[in-house]
Amino acid sequence: MFLASSAKTIDDNLKNLVHEIEAQTPSFSVLAAHQFRYSLRQTPIELNIKEPRQFNVLEEFIIRAAIEFQPPPTEDELASVLGLDSVFIRSTTSTLRTLQTLSTTSPLTVTPEGRSFYEKGSVPQPPYPIQINAITDPLSDKITFQSESLNEMVINLPDLADFITIDHTINDIASLPLEEIQKSIQASGLALHVPEEGKIVTSYKVLASTQKFWRKISLFIIFDALEDKLSIQIRNGKQILESASNWLEVLHAKGKISLQALCKLSTETINFERETILRQKNSEIETRLENIRKKALETSTKASDKVDKYKALAEAVQLRDGQISQVFSEVLNSAKSQVIIYSPWVNQAVVNEKFLTLLQKLANRGVWILIGHGIARQLEDEDKVIPPELEKKLRAIKTPDDLPSVQVFWLEDSHIKEVIVDQKIYLCGSHNWLSYRGDYLPRGESVYKVTIPNQVQEAYEFLANRFQNQAQKLWGNALENRDSKLAIESLCVWGALGMEDIALKEIEKNNWLELLPVWLNVVLQGLRSKNIQADSAIFKTALSLLSQISIEEAFIDLLQQGWRKVIGAIATNNPKTALNLLSDEVWAQFLRLNIVQEGDLPDNFILQYR
Repeated sequence: MFLASSAKTIDDNLKNLVHEIEAQTPSFSVLAAHQFRYSLRQTPIELNIKEPRQFNVLEEFIIRAAIEFQPPPTEDELASVLGLDSVFIRSTTSTLRTLQTLSTTSPLTVTPEGRSFYEKGSVPQPPYPIQINAITDPLSDKITFQSESLNEMVINLPDLADFITIDHTINDIASLPLEEIQKSIQASGLALHVPEEGKIVTSYKVLASTQKFWRKISLFIIFDALEDKLSIQIRNGKQILESASNWLEVLHAKGKISLQALCKLSTETINFERETILRQKNSEIETRLENIRKKALETSTKASDKVDKYKALAEAVQLRDGQISQVFSEVLNSAKSQVIIYSPWVNQAVVNEKFLTLLQKLANRGVWILIGHGIARQLEDEDKVIPPELEKKLRAIKTPDDLPSVQVFWLEDSHIKEVIVDQKIYLCGSHNWLSYRGDYLPRGESVYKVTIPNQVQEAYEFLANRFQNQAQKLWGNALENRDSKLAIESLCVWGALGMEDIALKEIEKNNWLELLPVWLNVVLQGLRSKNIQADSAIFKTALSLLSQISIEEAFIDLLQQGWRKVIGAIATNNPKTALNLLSDEVWAQFLRLNIVQEGDLPDNFILQYR
């Protein structure tokens, strides 16, 4: 949170949320926050749903005979084989034809739908109707479905449509293809169309005309000091509406939104706030570095000739020229779980085969590496961009579980040159860590090696926040496009920052359970480095999600392997903790999902890893 300003325009009932936003992300400053109303459209529709029931003995025999007998039999022939009156056979085949399991032709012929149901040991029941509501949201440009009707609400707030052109054109619900309705129902979380269980929406119709309902939203204008960027956020309560926020930002970039009209925020006010905030940010960084310089001077003054001051604990030590690369190498080699490097430029003079081999060695023992680079405000303005082939080599460094151990981001507009290892050692100064080797042609550079906990933590929080912002952006884009590659990058950054719990919450909240095997591999890296405790609550949370997973999932093999590895990694050093995780309920899920074999026992399963 930065400066309070009388020029900021914030509704009284949003002040607490503004304080919360700024507290959660210290680089954010909310310049304006206002509430508006906007309208949703609701259309009642009726669905016809068909779902299966177990077939009886006679139905099973008739369908099986129609599939296996060559040539297929007639009703009379089946009656003769079974020694039954043909009336019983015809009555049953008539029912099966009504259910579209048998075709209307003779001899008996099973329909494709009938074969599908037969393989599952069932036949469809007659369709039944159910009423739901189609909700059209112009801000998200999506149609969702819900069982309950929207409530009428009187909202005395400005209409967002008075300031922004909102397309209220409603899709003719009745003209939408059935397949699109089925997909939208599934995306809405309604268990009405579940093909894998044989429950299918077979048709629908509109019951009444569309109605308008008002809803309340909050709009925030936020300046991010780290990114030097203004953004627009739309929220429903505390929930960020990503697609609506992105849409408004596009409109603002095209000059189609007036922040002056929308929230009484002039360009002059924005520029004033921006300059004030950036001055404060730079002042804070300089103050931090000045404190480090003072500590280094004190250390140098107090150190006797017999004391190796480069190994001093909880101190700030100044290093010069040739000492820098030697200490940089020593510090990297000492890493146990995390390395963060910010270097304005990255080139092959430093990131050579020897350096890449070192990073791979770190990755093998459980270390995550985060690299930030960039000095210009726009990527296209960078004079020395990282060579694509070099970035590719960095990203090719993998954990033992084949996840990218190194994440590289252009973070823009920063001259800082910092290294933080395991949140315990902090290197800062004038040395370009990843573009100047420093072991030839000394040029008078100096660096401070800091092990003073509060100063290391200050520096860490500053850099970690920048990478966390990148992870959040990647995740937002991954969700919008259902892009698993971007999602994996986000999970790895969260893992590198020790935020595996946040990664798991996002997977659960967005019902993206196919990412669980990736999350398990992220956790394995943390267990490998001992950065995650075996009794962490995240394991019980993750195990509770097993009940939501079907054995038919495409990712089931990876999930099985992931849980075996994780339980094994815990059991290797903490067999009792691993056994405690395998409660009766969890063990039942392990058996159901073939993570363990029928007949296995928890004790024996744990013993194989000891």
